[in-house]
Amino acid sequence: MLKPKKDTIKTLKINSKDVGSSEIQIGLLSDKINNLSDHFQKNKNDKHSTQGLLKAVNRRKRLLEYLKRNNPDSYAKILTKLNLRK
Repeated sequence: MLKPKKDTIKTLKINSKDVGSSEIQIGLLSDKINNLSDHFQKNKNDKHSTQGLLKAVNRRKRLLEYLKRNNPDSYAKILTKLNLRK
């Protein structure tokens, strides 16, 4: 089930006015990817949505690389919060 954007923003924000930092963008993309993955479990023949999924995965990958270069502490924190890599 898709959780509201406000919940994701609330858990990942850096300060009180933060709505668009890399961490939040990564979190929102992760929600979208999880939602599309669930969708593909039920609808195996939906080929048109795969392009959206691939775009979201690649964008999240680029944002994670950016965060790893510029803020390694935040990178490590976001990986554990979102449970992305083991």
